[in-house]
Amino acid sequence: MKFVFYTHSLLSDWNHGNAHFLRGLMRDLGRRGHVTMALEPHGSWSRLNLLADQGPAAIEAFSDTFPGLRAQIYPENFDHEAALADADVVIVHEWTDPELISRIGRARRNGARFTLLFHDTHHRAVSAETDMSGLSLDGYDAVLAFGETLRQRYLKAGWAKAVFTFHEAADDTLFRPMPGAEKTGDLIWIGNWGDDERSEEILEFLVRPVKELGLRAIVRGVRYPAEALSALKDGGIAYGGWIANAQAPLAFARNRVTIHIPRRPYVSHLPGIPTIRVFEALACGIPLISAPWNDVEQLFRPGTDYLVAEDGAAMQRRLKEVLSDPDLAAALAKSGLETVRSRHTCRHRVDELLTILADVGSRSVIQQLAAGEAAQ
Repeated sequence: MKFVFYTHSLLSDWNHGNAHFLRGLMRDLGRRGHVTMALEPHGSWSRLNLLADQGPAAIEAFSDTFPGLRAQIYPENFDHEAALADADVVIVHEWTDPELISRIGRARRNGARFTLLFHDTHHRAVSAETDMSGLSLDGYDAVLAFGETLRQRYLKAGWAKAVFTFHEAADDTLFRPMPGAEKTGDLIWIGNWGDDERSEEILEFLVRPVKELGLRAIVRGVRYPAEALSALKDGGIAYGGWIANAQAPLAFARNRVTIHIPRRPYVSHLPGIPTIRVFEALACGIPLISAPWNDVEQLFRPGTDYLVAEDGAAMQRRLKEVLSDPDLAAALAKSGLETVRSRHTCRHRVDELLTILADVGSRSVIQQLAAGEAAQ
């Protein structure tokens, strides 16, 4: 089958976590013999910021790192209907321009043969509800929501009738332990500052505990204003700026522990959604300590796969425990890795996606399933 993904960017992961998951999905679909293509706008905010921050080499490195993935940048006058003429499945991300979202839905209503899915991997359903309610999803066969609470939001608001929970996951062909890497630091946090959604939490759960414990710590991410950089410096934390997602596994391997600091909208309004960094960190076999979030869907085993710190003081205690107890650190790393490998890889999500497509009546999927049964 041919899968076409409308995305904010496949080429750039600068402040764009969806690119991580999309790359993993496309890689696994390709391994199964499917054809994949990503379409991204000429004015992609993430790609333009990456070019400004890192120069063309960062974009050029994408092809070397992900040689099997194809992305096409479309201009304003792009013929989307022609581009989708031979597609079997079209998946449109929620950051796509609203007019284009409507246009693709209209093509589906007018008889296009592809199965059309809308993919939501953000908190705008609660933080920008007016914008989301204004989207026209007529013609879409179903919505993929990256958490059950988000799925319920769509159903309660009447934005769609068929909505499936479709969590993010780790590409474990890329995110994996690197036991031979030399440990050069105590703690790494990979995360963006951005939009003041967790500014106080970063100070409470990262800066102050690290300063009190005198840890060798580094932060990788973007959109840190001057006051944030000053706070990191005051805490004795090195700031390394942007890191390509493909380089994150080695960065994790060179440190002894990492933390998770969820954004406020997820904690307060969308429980059960950890965002992709948790999946990726655990897939790398590094001990993880998290600020509070409610795992209502039981994706993981809190206290076994990772530790929870209720506040900054607890984070300081937890960090001290993990860094001083090799057995505890090893047990956490092993358990988290086992859970990801058994439930939360991109292979698992592709299995789920194919099941969803069959549920909504995708002709190509049904034909493939029938062909498989006949072959048996």
